[in-house]
Amino acid sequence: MNDRKADVRFGSRPVRLAGLASLVRAPAALSVPGDILAGAAAAGRPLGPRTVGTMASSVCLYWAGMALNDYADATIDAVERPQRPVPSGRVPRRTALSLAGGLTAAGLGLAALSGGRRGLGVALPLTGLVWAYDLKLKSTKAGPAAMAGARALDVLAGAVAAGGAKSGRRGLVPAALVGLHTYTLTALSRHEISGAPARLPAATLGVSAATALAAAGTAPSGPGRHPDARTAAVAAAGALGYLGTYGLAQVKAVREPSGENVRRAVGAGILGLVPLQTALTARGGSPVAAAALGAVHPLARRLARRVSPT
Repeated sequence: MNDRKADVRFGSRPVRLAGLASLVRAPAALSVPGDILAGAAAAGRPLGPRTVGTMASSVCLYWAGMALNDYADATIDAVERPQRPVPSGRVPRRTALSLAGGLTAAGLGLAALSGGRRGLGVALPLTGLVWAYDLKLKSTKAGPAAMAGARALDVLAGAVAAGGAKSGRRGLVPAALVGLHTYTLTALSRHEISGAPARLPAATLGVSAATALAAAGTAPSGPGRHPDARTAAVAAAGALGYLGTYGLAQVKAVREPSGENVRRAVGAGILGLVPLQTALTARGGSPVAAAALGAVHPLARRLARRVSPT
C-alpha cells in the first residue's frame, strides 16, 4: 500500500489511516457484535438481516465514542498519553470531533434502516449515554454506571432487533451481566496511569468471577429451549476463557496494582468481553453461533498487538 492510499482527506488535510485506526481503537470493535448476538440469542433469533444491521450500527456508535473520547481528552492526553493520535498531531482534534459526529449519524441511520422505530428506540438513548460519558460524566461518580448502561443497551438492541420490544425483556439477564463487566472495566480504567489501590482490582475480580459463574449457569429461556451438553460445554468454555484473560490480568493487578498492570487488565477486559458474550450466546440457546463468536477472540488479541484497544 503506498502513502497516498494510506491517507484519508478531512477538509484540506490528509490523515493517515493508521492514525484513524488508533483513534477509534479499531480492533476493540470486535467486542461489539457479540453484544448484539447475545441479546438476539436470548430473544431466540441469533442471526438475521436486522441483527447484522444492528451490529453495524453498534460498531459505528462504538467508534464514534472512541473518537469523541480522544477529542474530549486532548488536553489530558497531551500530558498523560502524548503518543495518542490527537496530542501527537497524527489526527487533528477537529477531525476527531468530525469523525465522531459522522460515525454517530451513520450508526443512527443504520439503526433506523435495520430496526425502524424500535431500533432507534434503543440506539438513541445508547448514543446519549456515549456522548454524555465522553463529554461530561467520565470523571464523575456516575461514569462507570453510564458506560455500563451503554453496553447493557447494546445487548438489548440485539434482543429488540431479533424479536421486538417484548423480546427485549429476554435480553435483560445478558444485558445485566455485560453491564456488570463494563462497570468493573470502567472503574479500573480510571487508574491506568497512576495505578490503583489493591482493593479495587480485588473487588472487580470478585465481580468478574461472579459474572462468569452466572454466564455459565444461566439456563436458556423460552418455550422448547432446554440446556444440552453442547450448550453447556460452549458456555463453560466461554466463561473459562473470560476468567483466563480478564480474570488473570486482574489477579496480577491485585498483586502489583501499578499503572502498567491496571492498563493491561483494562486491555484484557475489553477483549475478554468476547468469551463472556460467547458464554451468554450459548446459554441463550445458540451454541453454534457462540462457538463462531469465540473464534473472534484470538483474532482480536493478535490485532490488539498492533493497535492498542485502550
